[in-house]
Amino acid sequence: MRYPFLAGAVVVIATAALAACGSSADGSKEAAAGGKPSAAAPPAPSVSGPSAGPAGPRATRTSEPPKVPADGITPATGSFTKKQKEYLTDRVPKGMDPAAVLQTGQETCDRLRYLVKADRDIAVGAIVTGEVADAKPAVTHLCPQHQDLVDEAALGYADGTHQGAKLRPGRYLAASPTKNCSWQLTGANGKVLGSGSSDTGGRVEITVPTAARTFTSTGCYAWLPEGDKS
Repeated sequence: MRYPFLAGAVVVIATAALAACGSSADGSKEAAAGGKPSAAAPPAPSVSGPSAGPAGPRATRTSEPPKVPADGITPATGSFTKKQKEYLTDRVPKGMDPAAVLQTGQETCDRLRYLVKADRDIAVGAIVTGEVADAKPAVTHLCPQHQDLVDEAALGYADGTHQGAKLRPGRYLAASPTKNCSWQLTGANGKVLGSGSSDTGGRVEITVPTAARTFTSTGCYAWLPEGDKS
């Protein structure tokens, strides 16, 4: 199910980010000359595992593609800043234009910038759920002014089941739930400590007690921390 507010925000962001990225400093625009690279992240490496049996004549084994060494990361024209090169280190597969990889990170920063203008909680929630992917490395090297968003997102919860040490007692807010948001908190031996649902699509707050061992959420999108979690 899509989240109406966030979906609208992402459409605006995708359009604005494409224009914003054209002005990236330090030669990244010139490096991308010949056409704007895709905004998609670099292909995820294939996962290899033990063979289920003897390798046949057609059997193949995939592995992570080799990366361009740090001293080989150079744009077609211009130069990268120190921070840009730090972001690109160990992220550029051989044969790929490093400017395209850099642009992906810059567009991540642009998305966060526009989301923050619309609603800061929505921006944090998008990091929690992974809707804004690879936010941590992009923020660390390219837009450190958004570090507070990444730090807060690290303490939040996306829909799903969370258990054990991953649970932190405190107050949490679902800033953009769907109208089918429901949750449950259980303690030792599966004892239900709290549960609820909301069909309004409005913001929802809950308290995770110290006795909680499992937290399950569906349709609530993301839970953001409120106040000190120490």
